[in-house]
Amino acid sequence: MAKAMAGINLNPRAGESEEIAKVALFLASDDSSFINGTVIPADAGWTAY
Repeated sequence: MAKAMAGINLNPRAGESEEIAKVALFLASDDSSFINGTVIPADAGWTAY
């Protein structure tokens, strides 16, 4: 199943939990102080379809 899903994804590999954690850490940091009220997809392009 993972092989079939990788073939239709824009990024042909599975994401790592660390990659999602980095998004969360960014949003919790001062570097994201100008961001509010938005959705930041961390889905390797799945919502681009």
